[in-house]
Amino acid sequence: MEHLRHDDPARVGPYVLLAALDARDGGRPGPDRRYLARRADGDGTVLLCLPRPGADPARWSAEARGALRLSSIPGFLPVHESGHDPSGGPWYAAPYTPALPLPAALAAHRGPLPVAFVLALGVALARSLAAAHAVGAAHAGICPATVLITSDGPRTTGFGAVRAAGPGAAADSGLEPASIAPEQLTGGLPRPLGDVYALGTVLAYASTGHTVPESAELPLPLRTAVSGCLARDPAARPDAARLAAELAEAGAATRGGAGATVLDGVFPVPLPARVAAELVRQSAEMLAAELPVPEEPVPGMPGPAGSPALPATDRG
Repeated sequence: MEHLRHDDPARVGPYVLLAALDARDGGRPGPDRRYLARRADGDGTVLLCLPRPGADPARWSAEARGALRLSSIPGFLPVHESGHDPSGGPWYAAPYTPALPLPAALAAHRGPLPVAFVLALGVALARSLAAAHAVGAAHAGICPATVLITSDGPRTTGFGAVRAAGPGAAADSGLEPASIAPEQLTGGLPRPLGDVYALGTVLAYASTGHTVPESAELPLPLRTAVSGCLARDPAARPDAARLAAELAEAGAATRGGAGATVLDGVFPVPLPARVAAELVRQSAEMLAAELPVPEEPVPGMPGPAGSPALPATDRG
């Protein structure tokens, strides 16, 4: 979470922006600009997503509507509202819950995350993708930056980033290039097995700090599953449901057989302590955040843009 900059919008739709979710200096790329915002009347705090500079507003808006339709899938961002601001363009919002982008979680933990946690993360994300694939939708926006870590499981953002970039323009989607499946980089349409490739890069990053590490760098419980995800031939990759089962089995073996179902609606593997502490800190900062107080115009000087100057005080 970072302070707003002078080039950030102050307000979008009914929301006043309070902070940026993502690090802007040296941070990993992402397809959306994400902010923490609150209604101007103080009633309701949200995660607000806007297109990155240079994105096609119409294509981005179409994908935002898709995110809204699929928001009931567990693990997808629960988008509840979207709109178009006359000055800022399209946007969508989800109820705020303390969340860290995956790169911020690694930064808080000061290195790769524990293997048991990464296995549980993988099961949750693979199950989410399997549910989307079952209704004929490819996420097309998975990379480390679009995965959010919360206290009750991961959330994915960036839905449709490759589609929003336009035909043959996957490299311009704002996603980390290493997370885009090879067939999409050469002009192929986003498909479910492209999501599986992207998920492999996410799990590789979470466990090693690198999106495409050497196989020997991967922790042994993840090595077979992640290597399968990263196969260049889509036909050699597991589908999301099979991947979830493989990761669940590896997770059970890692914990000595305890708990055959790794995830069942909640996140049973504890958050790493430093990640949990960072979520608590963010929550406290948001609770303490106050809406900016508009500056009162000086009598005789122009008020806000488009408003007349107040009359000078009669000093009689």
